[in-house]
Amino acid sequence: MSRFGNLTGRRAIVAGGSSGIGHAIALEFARAGADVIVHFAKSHAAADAVSEEAHGLGVRSVTLAADFSDDSGIEAFVDQAFSVWNGLDIWVQNAGVDLLTGGAAKLDYTTKLDRLLDVDVRAGILLAKHAGERMANSGQGGSILTIGWDQSDRGMAGDSGELFSAAKNAIMGFSRSLAMSLAPAVRVNCIAPGWIKTAWGETASDSWQQRVFDETPLKRWGRPEDIAKLARFLVSDDAAYITGQVINCNGGAVR
Repeated sequence: MSRFGNLTGRRAIVAGGSSGIGHAIALEFARAGADVIVHFAKSHAAADAVSEEAHGLGVRSVTLAADFSDDSGIEAFVDQAFSVWNGLDIWVQNAGVDLLTGGAAKLDYTTKLDRLLDVDVRAGILLAKHAGERMANSGQGGSILTIGWDQSDRGMAGDSGELFSAAKNAIMGFSRSLAMSLAPAVRVNCIAPGWIKTAWGETASDSWQQRVFDETPLKRWGRPEDIAKLARFLVSDDAAYITGQVINCNGGAVR
């Protein structure tokens, strides 16, 4: 096992770990030696598959279900997650609504806004805050990682750009402030991905494919694994002097 980014003995949860970036992070943590809880909202079979693959890498792994559109059960979910292995060392807040594929892509602007505010913003903030306080109060510390978006700071035209910028800027700003609140016991950082080829990217039109190429100096889509490797570093002891940062992982894109 590689020494760099070693997570042996760490207990982690990936909220939104059944697909895409969350899937990749869960497996990267397992490769690094961490036990991993895979959270899912609806995709039970997909979460089980991720958990089984993590277990095959020699670590413990279980799945936990929760729908974060209703925040009434958030504290109970945090309690449940911390009780699985008598504590957690790493919390990855990756859960969010998919408004780019399937039927949700056809929802009206206001409904999309409501869903983003409920899940990505409100639930995301409350989950990270409760988890961070639990870590700090345990006396053992820990690390929290949130997921933003690189274009939130500079803007992108269109309904999706407006909506996701509002949601992800909220999380990015919150993460910086939470890091100050929880220091020095708990580190908090945020990854802001660029064009990452998840479900939407796989079926994006030729014009979008060309746009990604034009806007990315490295001339390719990012992969979920690119985000996962950065996540592994940020939650490890090798990043022990890094907190309160929003780090772009976007192939050098600046516009």
